Amino acid sequence: MAGNPSEGPSRIDLLELDIDLRLADLWREAVDVEDWSLEIVAAFIRAAYGKGYCDAFTEESPGSLCLDHGYRMPDRRLEPHESPGQGRADWDRAERAA
Repeated sequence: MAGNPSEGPSRIDLLELDIDLRLADLWREAVDVEDWSLEIVAAFIRAAYGKGYCDAFTEESPGSLCLDHGYRMPDRRLEPHESPGQGRADWDRAERAA
């Protein structure tokens, strides 16, 4: 935990804990690895990235991980064919249809 322990956990400490809980299955697998190599580390990085990507799609409220921990939700990157605001409207329509 960063900072003064008497002040309680910081915002980043709580975010790290939330992410660690989401990656608990990967942490359990990592404990069993005896011979770490660059290939194994890369596989765990890819697995963590994929898990986060899937989690983002299954959140009840997009961006809740950021917002719950006091961070601004990043703007969605626009595709070259999109105009500002178009991508978010498409996401909202898709979410309402689900």
